[in-house]
Amino acid sequence: MNGAEKEKKLIFVAHPVGNDLEGNKKKVIEICDVLFRQGVIPVAPYLVALQILNDKIPGERKLGIEANHACIARRFVDEVWLFGDRISDGMKGEILLAHEVGIPVIPMTEATAKEYVYFVQALGSTPRE
Repeated sequence: MNGAEKEKKLIFVAHPVGNDLEGNKKKVIEICDVLFRQGVIPVAPYLVALQILNDKIPGERKLGIEANHACIARRFVDEVWLFGDRISDGMKGEILLAHEVGIPVIPMTEATAKEYVYFVQALGSTPRE
C-alpha cells in the first residue's frame, strides 16, 4: 500500500433508502461516483445488501442495518457524511453510533444540516465535526 492510499478518507455515505428504493440507490451510486473522483473512498454497505436482501422483510432489513453499524462501530470509516432530503430513522441510528464511538458526522446537504442540528439538540449534545 502506498502513502496516497493511506491518506484517502473512508467516508460512510448515509442516505435515506426507503420510500423510493430504486431512486435512492441510483442517487447513492451517483454520490459514490462523485466522491471517488474527489479522491475519497465511499463506504455504503447497504448498496450491496439491497442487491441481496429484501428491505421490506424486517429480518432482512435488520441484516443490512447491522452491516452499516459494523462499519461505524468498528471505526472502519473516518467520517459519516449525511446526504439526501432528510435524515431517515436508519440514518439517526448511524448518527447515534458515530457519536458514541467519536466519528465525526458531516451534513452534506442543506436539508440534512438543518435536521442534524435539531436532532443533536434533542439529544442534549452538540454536533461533532
